[in-house]
Amino acid sequence: MKVLDLLCDAGHAFEGWFGSEDDYSAQCERGLVECPLCASRLVSRLPSAPRLNLSAARGSVAVAAPSATPEQHSVEALWLRAVRHVMAQTEDVGERFPDEARRIHYGEVPTRGIRGRASGEQAQALRDEGIEVQSVVLPEALKGTVQ
Repeated sequence: MKVLDLLCDAGHAFEGWFGSEDDYSAQCERGLVECPLCASRLVSRLPSAPRLNLSAARGSVAVAAPSATPEQHSVEALWLRAVRHVMAQTEDVGERFPDEARRIHYGEVPTRGIRGRASGEQAQALRDEGIEVQSVVLPEALKGTVQ
């Protein structure tokens, strides 16, 4: 397994996992490698140092990649991690969000984390009823299935 440091044309740094160097090249040629933040397919590979695990008989020696760049620990990367966590821990109820939030709030159904779509007016009406809602803008790359 090859873990490569990648960078899109918008400056978002991310990792890509590939079976081999040839696998990375083939996926790039077919337009399958894209930025998880902006879905750009204009991606380049960043230089990185490989990790080498040598035999225990000679002592364990590892050569690690340099410490992470500021882009890798950027607000965008933290935000993406948080969005993925929310998506993994909630149920997508889609357009039913306002109704389902009310059903949970008034005890008609068991409490659980949900996410979905609501207009600004619908979200404000929920807040007026004392129902906490939070708007989150998702990058295009995450609007499909969570990987």
